[in-house]
Amino acid sequence: MTLLPLMNCHANIQLLNARSPQGKGELRRVAFTLIELLVVIAIIAILAALLLPALSKAKVEAQSIACLNNLRQLQLCCLMYAHDNNDNFPPNHSVYDITTGAPIPGLDLSLAWCPGNTRADTNTANIERGYLFPYNRSVAIYHCPADRSTVETLSGQKLSMLRTRSYNMNESINGVPYSAHSSIDDLPSFRRFTEIAEPPPDKVFVFIDVHEDGILDSLFGIPWPGSPFPDQWWDLPANRHNQGCNLSFADGHAERWRWVAPKIFIELGQSIAPNGEMKDYRRVQSGVRPATN
Repeated sequence: MTLLPLMNCHANIQLLNARSPQGKGELRRVAFTLIELLVVIAIIAILAALLLPALSKAKVEAQSIACLNNLRQLQLCCLMYAHDNNDNFPPNHSVYDITTGAPIPGLDLSLAWCPGNTRADTNTANIERGYLFPYNRSVAIYHCPADRSTVETLSGQKLSMLRTRSYNMNESINGVPYSAHSSIDDLPSFRRFTEIAEPPPDKVFVFIDVHEDGILDSLFGIPWPGSPFPDQWWDLPANRHNQGCNLSFADGHAERWRWVAPKIFIELGQSIAPNGEMKDYRRVQSGVRPATN
């Protein structure tokens, strides 16, 4: 009797054992168990919970940087306009009445750095008609990337397209008073760049990010220091950038201001909230021209 048949028989028995249920532990597994899958899902969920706030913060920061760049571009356009027009700022006469929400009678609303009602503008025609458009023909610089508000009809029906403008120009920059409307005839403003002295150019803001629920015209109004009007928000600054908004200044720089209190729109011409908001109000008010004798 030879050993070869016995060896072959022994090998066949080992192969059967490996393939049998009793011998399956000797084979390599190629699938996850339910518990292993649940552990992997839990780890992914934990990582997502850790990463999403950081990603969200990075997105907010990127939008704020892009908004600041928009304002710098608009500020440069304003300065170039003044350079080309004997030091005069562009006209800033697009004003709506806070009590009616309609244009103030007697004003020529076409005399504006950017005419139109941004809530209802369904195209960029008004931007292109503005005095600053020839200096930078990108309509994108008029819109804050964090502003997701959409156009609405004059009757209030919401449409799907984003608005075309998010910024207003300070009333102190060649704003209004040449109409017969007595309540704004005395509004003090700088007609020319060289007139800016108090506040100085690095303190006078030119463009400001405006709250999406209150923006209408392109002039940012606020009772100026020494005015006969009570303290109230004629226009409300934006709250889009981590409880803050962006502004550009007459000297050419732009910066973000973080608010002491969140800016919550209630109505046009709303009161100062009793939650520390007066500090924010005075800060904005310090950037406009005070009453002059």
